[in-house]
Amino acid sequence: MSDAPKPGDPGRDAYLAEGNAKQARKRVAADALIRNQQGLLLLVHPTYKDGWDLPGGMSEENEEPLTTVHRELTEELGLADINMQALLCVDWVEPHGPWDDLLAFVFDGGVLSHGQIEQMAPGDDELSEYGFFKVQEALHLLPARQRARADQALQALDDGSTRYLRNGVPAWPATGSRD
Repeated sequence: MSDAPKPGDPGRDAYLAEGNAKQARKRVAADALIRNQQGLLLLVHPTYKDGWDLPGGMSEENEEPLTTVHRELTEELGLADINMQALLCVDWVEPHGPWDDLLAFVFDGGVLSHGQIEQMAPGDDELSEYGFFKVQEALHLLPARQRARADQALQALDDGSTRYLRNGVPAWPATGSRD
């Protein structure tokens, strides 16, 4: 027989909170595929790691991924009015190096207007630079882990099929794929 308080019993919330505190916590990242009107892809160069990356970043405690990507775009590039178009992929990244596993979301950030691009500027010391690149050049600039995720996000953008990835690899074939 379980000693767990039943719904409505005094102490039920405290009992559930204790269980919640013992459960695993996931790291969450949220990035965006953002293009200019010529179809070039926006990348950022973080100061705290090697290589280029998609714009976005890590979620804060209890922060929803869509809120994360908006906050990061505002803080890092001054892009406060980006309307995310769709979720392109979610990538589960296994533990590696000193890091626990991660859920990485990639959203379609759409196409920036000329005015939005003119007003962009690194807003903190986390970025050394940003730039727009042809897709193949952008993929080449990304570290392998991000490259695989970005490539799948670009395919999802092209065929309209959201992907669930494991370490950048689709968990199953995309429906609507043009293969």
